[in-house]
Amino acid sequence: MPKTRCEICDRNFKNEEALEMHNKAKHSSPEKKERKPIITKKIRNWTILVVVLIVIIGGIYFTFANIKTLPPTDMQGHIEVNPPSHVMREPMGDLIQKHMLEHADGSGPPGIIINYNCKDYNCDVGLIEKLEAFADKYPANVYVAPFPKMDAKIALTKLGKIQVLDGYDEQAIEGFIQGF
Repeated sequence: MPKTRCEICDRNFKNEEALEMHNKAKHSSPEKKERKPIITKKIRNWTILVVVLIVIIGGIYFTFANIKTLPPTDMQGHIEVNPPSHVMREPMGDLIQKHMLEHADGSGPPGIIINYNCKDYNCDVGLIEKLEAFADKYPANVYVAPFPKMDAKIALTKLGKIQVLDGYDEQAIEGFIQGF
């Protein structure tokens, strides 16, 4: 039986069929694959990167654009400072509001704050005066102050609770103050 020898790797085989199988398996020339030009790959990669960045930036914007700004309802980080009055024409700082939620005037019962935003919302004539009347009716613990950056026309707050109103509602305000 004639032996056949592979000239590339110097191995001997029993027959030509075995040599042929060996050459196909071990020494066949790789088929030429059609390669995409480098410029096409770069364009594809940059396009994917830009799309991913747009999705990430859009997600961040959407998340923060939908966060509502409302007055505080907790005491965390409050400062031991009292506002100059129960009726204020200037905004009451968030940290002072937190202190008033703890106890009105620094030692009284927990405070209730009526905030309004007539800067971004159209308020009826006399609305502020009607809200200020609650501070006169409940002088121990009700405060009234503007809150211009708020995402509501009227917000009633007490420790751990908030009620947002689209307009003046005397019964809702009375109920909130009295705890109904």
